[in-house]
Amino acid sequence: MSDSIPDSYVVRSIRADEWPAVKELRLVALQDPAAPVAFLETYEKALTHPDSFWQERAVGSSKVDGGALQFIAEAADGTWVGSVVMLIEEAGTDDWAGFPVERDQGHVVGVFVRPEWRGGGVTKGLFEAAVEWAWGRGVEAVRLIVHEDNPRAQGFYRKAGFVPTGKTVPLPGNEGEIELEFVLEKA
Repeated sequence: MSDSIPDSYVVRSIRADEWPAVKELRLVALQDPAAPVAFLETYEKALTHPDSFWQERAVGSSKVDGGALQFIAEAADGTWVGSVVMLIEEAGTDDWAGFPVERDQGHVVGVFVRPEWRGGGVTKGLFEAAVEWAWGRGVEAVRLIVHEDNPRAQGFYRKAGFVPTGKTVPLPGNEGEIELEFVLEKA
């Protein structure tokens, strides 16, 4: 992170009434140069969602005892500088891609940090909070799926203790492209 960028931030879960900020940060994320290999949604598609979509999204990812929790890094001035969502996947269900879930696990999605805040520990702080919450929910492991052509993200995930499982997932709508599964086992 640049010396001119303040490094003061807190990591916390979102509140349901913060849907406008959820929408704003997601739209920023979808304009990032890495967005085509980082997210399964385009900026243009996200713009078509009505406010009710964003409200439901915030409600669904703001309950500490729910199946998903969105964590944000908030700068001292109130700006959201990064976000990650942890989904809880239960054994015996199917995941987003239709594959069976074999054990209770967390699934990290929607990882984004504003470019000017990268490299200063924000992503690490977001991951620590999300993984700690997932462990508290009783999961056996936390996983994530990353595009094969996203080496920056893969490098961070490895540093955070995630290891590739060898499992690949075809990328919906992009024939021939795959995503790689990484997992962090509970110690």
